[in-house]
Amino acid sequence: MADNSTYHSWLNEKRSHAWSVYQSTPTPTTKSEEWRYTDLAKLFPLEQITLEMGLVDSTQRPNREDLIEATNTAGRIQLTDGLVTNIQVDPAVDSQGVGLDSIQNTTHEKYQEIIRTNLCSHVLPPESGKFQALNAALWKDGVVIYVPKNVHVKMPIRGKHTLSTGNSAVCARTLIIAEEGSHVSYVEEFHSDDFSNKSMVSSSVEVVAHRNASVDFVSVQNLGRGIFFQVAQKSLVHRDACVNTLNVNLGSSLSRLDLNTRLLEPGANSKMLGLYFGDKDQHFDHNTSQDHLAPHTRSDLLYKGALDGNSRAAFRGIIRVHSGAQQSDAYQTNRTLLLSEQARADSLPNLEIEADDVKCSHGSTVGQLDPETIFYLLSRGFSRQQAERLIVLGFLGDVMTKLPHGAFRRVVKNVTDAVEQKLRHG
Repeated sequence: MADNSTYHSWLNEKRSHAWSVYQSTPTPTTKSEEWRYTDLAKLFPLEQITLEMGLVDSTQRPNREDLIEATNTAGRIQLTDGLVTNIQVDPAVDSQGVGLDSIQNTTHEKYQEIIRTNLCSHVLPPESGKFQALNAALWKDGVVIYVPKNVHVKMPIRGKHTLSTGNSAVCARTLIIAEEGSHVSYVEEFHSDDFSNKSMVSSSVEVVAHRNASVDFVSVQNLGRGIFFQVAQKSLVHRDACVNTLNVNLGSSLSRLDLNTRLLEPGANSKMLGLYFGDKDQHFDHNTSQDHLAPHTRSDLLYKGALDGNSRAAFRGIIRVHSGAQQSDAYQTNRTLLLSEQARADSLPNLEIEADDVKCSHGSTVGQLDPETIFYLLSRGFSRQQAERLIVLGFLGDVMTKLPHGAFRRVVKNVTDAVEQKLRHG
């Protein structure tokens, strides 16, 4: 049995350090290139959200039980207001040494050591930015997933985040460690009602894929209005390893994603997918970076979205090929479909190339519905609403088709249903 008092003391020391970093780091403004299109002072003033840096010494363990119905799922974890409340694991997966636990209240000495080595340190330290420091200071609990060497978890692990209160900041962390030759998929979903008061949900995700490991990470955000959804995700990809991510943004009033993949050794590979649909006055801001630090590495990013009403989206992506990272392949595409005259999208793809033997490309498009396609569908008996629905679903479906359908069939259906509901009420 691990010494929990020593472990909790260490966690709280990390929180205290992060709080000091947060207090000394200026709030980002539109003068910064990375926040050029998102004015927090107008969209979501932080002073309207309750921020309390409180040390956590809770020792109450979440409910833990065997996963009886394991169809299409290897495990489930529930978080309510940032606290892990229930964990279910398929006994067959558990017997392979796969870890699924609460970061705050794990009693496993091995998991505690993994957390000490990786959490808020070399992957995503508080010095990464104002909100990264805020999350590292305020998080109450989170998810740790550990996959031993050469273990393949065939079905995805699922996590569900729910928010029950407003006018506060709820922060959680996710740490995924895949040892050499292993494989795991994790799907997280965020849900809540609408709130009249300003609220904030902050998520920090740290992924480490060791040699020849593969990790699939999917995040589906469908929070209510009145919420600022802020998320930072960072992946470290080692030799011949692969990390694939999909981020779906459908809810919240304001959403900000900072996504970074670092390809550290030859053979490292990453696919980065994104999908968003905005209506009314929603605002989505995606800030991505693909860092190639070694030769023979590959990354491919595709972010697509549709905007209706007065909604707005901003995309800033950068591919960095560092000196010596020869024969790297890197691609970046952002496409946005405007469904109203008032919707707006800004896109800034960038390249920084310090090697001379690479394949890199980037591009972006912003456009409205094709009138000829609309006319064709109308001439075939579809109503205008049906025609628009088909075009939007086809446009966004390009992203969903790149998921492995076996393990993620439920994700595809849930996202498609959510987009259709937005189209009906748009």
